[in-house]
Amino acid sequence: MSRILCTGGAGYLGSVLVPMLLAEGHAVTVVDTFAHGVPSLAGVAHKRSLTIVREDARSTATLARVREHDAVIPLAAIVGATACDWDPITTISLNRIAVEDIVEEARDDQLIISPCTNSGYGLGGDAECTEDSPLQPLSLYGTSKVEAERAVLSHAGGISLRLATLFGVSPRMRLDLLVNDLTYRAVHDRALVLFEAGFRRNFVHVRDAAAAFLFALQHADAMRKRAHNVGDSQANMTKRDLAGLIARIVGDVAVEEAAVDSDPDKRDYVVSNARIEALGWKPLRTLQDGIRELAQAFRAMPYRGREWRNA
Repeated sequence: MSRILCTGGAGYLGSVLVPMLLAEGHAVTVVDTFAHGVPSLAGVAHKRSLTIVREDARSTATLARVREHDAVIPLAAIVGATACDWDPITTISLNRIAVEDIVEEARDDQLIISPCTNSGYGLGGDAECTEDSPLQPLSLYGTSKVEAERAVLSHAGGISLRLATLFGVSPRMRLDLLVNDLTYRAVHDRALVLFEAGFRRNFVHVRDAAAAFLFALQHADAMRKRAHNVGDSQANMTKRDLAGLIARIVGDVAVEEAAVDSDPDKRDYVVSNARIEALGWKPLRTLQDGIRELAQAFRAMPYRGREWRNA
């Protein structure tokens, strides 16, 4: 059993990861402001190995907790290009400075397993982006996460997971992620309008992303001081291909490519996940699995409030 401090543990990824950590026998302290207003950890609140603290990850009280734990997973962040642009000051202080402060406070024998984003590859060109490819983020979100990764990898126990675009159902649902958003529109609007449909992304189910953190805990010696892309190698695809897949699964959905306007998110890349795959990690859920579960959730539950979106 490890003692794990998880900031942002009530968010979209955290509310999936924390129950998995508890199920593996770890003692988890979650620090979260619950700013989204969703009781996303209610299902595990009875666990004696869970401590939930309503607190800002940037606070001195949170920093004081760092050394009490064996590992820190700093999930607290403003996530998404649009959300970051709305509040750049909070973005920099939470996404970068708070992580740098944790790294400075941590003991050398502690693990820091931190999420980065493969948004950092920006315009990746035709070659697959590996962890050695140049990082050229196109947004404040990407820049803040890349700078935080640099701090994490300077620590003896630092591990960075460069996550692909997440999808799937979570206790703290997000509708502003590409697969989730398009599936929601397919179910409720029966139509999808695409901007710059040829742009490529890599995707990974939120449960597989959470499992990558458990994998890093178990394989820390092989992963320390290195970045690892975490995505589904079968899910490097254009927005056009993704929309077509969603339309086929949901059924009776019109897909149109807009001739005017553009997507403010200019990322376009293909990602190699070979480094973490070589260690034995592989995703268990396909895009098709995720689209089916999302469609079922969206037909059954309204998800109409602001609490289900970051932007």
